[in-house]
This record gives sequence, structure tokens and C-alpha cells, in this order.
Amino acid sequence: MQLIEFLAPHFQFVSDPTAWVALLTLVVLEIVLGIDNLIFISILTNKLPEAQRGRARRLGISAALIMRLVLLATISIIVQLTTPVFTAFGHGFSWRDLILIAGGLFLVWKATKEIHHTVDPDDHKDTMLGETLQISLAGAIFQILLLDLVFSIDSIITAVGMTDEIAIMYIAVIVAVSVMMLAAGPLANFIAKNPSIVMLALGFLLMIGMTLIADGMGYHVPKGYIYAAMGFSALVEGLNMLARRRKKAKSGGGH
Repeated sequence: MQLIEFLAPHFQFVSDPTAWVALLTLVVLEIVLGIDNLIFISILTNKLPEAQRGRARRLGISAALIMRLVLLATISIIVQLTTPVFTAFGHGFSWRDLILIAGGLFLVWKATKEIHHTVDPDDHKDTMLGETLQISLAGAIFQILLLDLVFSIDSIITAVGMTDEIAIMYIAVIVAVSVMMLAAGPLANFIAKNPSIVMLALGFLLMIGMTLIADGMGYHVPKGYIYAAMGFSALVEGLNMLARRRKKAKSGGGH
């Protein structure tokens, strides 16, 4: 009974139509923000032995959910992360900016190393993949957690900007991460079965990394431009895959 009395004030939004619109919008936004995270998790876990991939994805996404919920619980601290702590090059840098820059640099480094290996597969010594082939489950989870932190903070700040209702934020985050959990397996399998998609996904990671760095430096790139570019690239690659499949079927039929 006491629990119901405690929760009741947080769920007064159920009778407010605008709150439901905010909830649906936020769920969509959180899912879109989660796609970036999901691409990284899929590429990284595909480097693990097949028996460990599913477990690594579940642990990584579960960690993302826990991290987001913990950050929501410390919402007052998260809001203060946008307060500048020092100024350089005419821009006031906040803790959020520094975290985004660090995460962006990590993504750019990771994607560049993986692209280098894809272009030159015989060079195992100087590439991230040479190390990744022997990566442990714990090592994969650690790298996933690093990026979870970056994307979680961005996700929660987006939620704070959308609504003042804590309950709406919690529901949106839980729904979005649940969708990530369901989509993780199929996305990872699709990437594994279509090698050309790996290069496209790495290109996405490179672009996302540069976007995070730019955002941290004070140059905000509208998300719509980023996702439009990703969507167009995915469409072109889809047409290439269709053309290759039809060409293969035609040559097979000719024999």
C-alpha cells in the first residue's frame, strides 16, 4: 500500500494526452540513439567465439539498461554535467563534452583499426582485430561498457530535455533497451552473414565518433542529417546486395 502511495504522484501523467505523446516520442528517440550502441555491440561480439556471442550481447545490453537506470536515479547530477568546468578555444567544456569527446575518439580509433584490417586482412600484428581475435568475454564487455557510458549519458540528457516526468523517462529507457535486446541477435547475424555490411557499419561508427567529438567541441550536428546519411548509405548497400544476389542467381541458373 505504501509503495502505491509512493508511486502514485509519478504516474499522474496517464490522464494527460500530451504526456503520452512525449512518452512515444521519447521511446522512438531512445531507440534511434540505441542503434549506434547496437552496431558497436554487434561488431565487437562477432569477434568472440560463437558460443560466447549471445551471452556477451545480453550482458552488454543489460549493462546499458542498468547504467541508464542508475543515471536516471542521479538525474540532478546528470543535469549539472552540462555546466562548463573550464573554457578553451572560446568554448566552455562541461563533463558531458569531455565524455563525448573521449567516447568519440575511442570510436574513431576502434573503427579505423577495424577498417585497416578489413582492407589488409593479412596484417594481424598492428591491427585491433589481431588483438580482438584473442579477446576475452570480459574484455569485450569492458569495451561495450565504455561506449554504454557515452551513449547512456547522451540518452539520459535527451530524456531530460524531452520531459520533466521521471516515470516517463524510466518507461522510455526500459522499452528502448528491451527493443535493443530483441534486435541485437538478428542485427549481429545479419552483419556476420553480409561482409560488405561490416565496412558500412564501421563507416557509420567513424561518422558517429566524429559527430560525438564535434558535439563535445560545441559544434552540434543535427541528428536528422546523420541518420539521413546513414539511411541513404544503407539503401545504396541494400541495392548492391540485391544486384549481387540476382547476378549470382542468374549465373547459377546459367550453369
